[in-house]
Amino acid sequence: MATMPKAPLSGGCQCGATRYEITADPVRLYVCHCRECQKQSASAFGISLIVPRAGFRLVQGATKSWTRATDSGRRLTCVFCPECGSRLWHESEPAEATISVKGGSLDRPLDLSAVPHLWTMRMLAGVVIPEGSARHEKEPS
Repeated sequence: MATMPKAPLSGGCQCGATRYEITADPVRLYVCHCRECQKQSASAFGISLIVPRAGFRLVQGATKSWTRATDSGRRLTCVFCPECGSRLWHESEPAEATISVKGGSLDRPLDLSAVPHLWTMRMLAGVVIPEGSARHEKEPS
């Protein structure tokens, strides 16, 4: 069974210009197969590590952001490195107590062997979900 990573954690963009630290333990980890996550990751799915906003800080560089509507009708701010374009984290509008750090931006790879998979109704053909992982056709409430 996969284990939730523990703080401290660190990460950053692909070019190294932007870096962050996470000093509070994450509260959730999941893989999302929705079209938006496929597009933002330029891959088959996105990886989201939900962390307390108070335990997250930018330690190097600058960021840019853009905002989009979500399927739930809310707004999502997507934060990225202005140098290389790597997506780093997402913030809900209005602001919530947590943010969604993009799993591929962490320095230490995550264990996805038993994490929940969301939006499996949009999963690309050929993607295999590990046995024992929770599967949700859409986003659970």
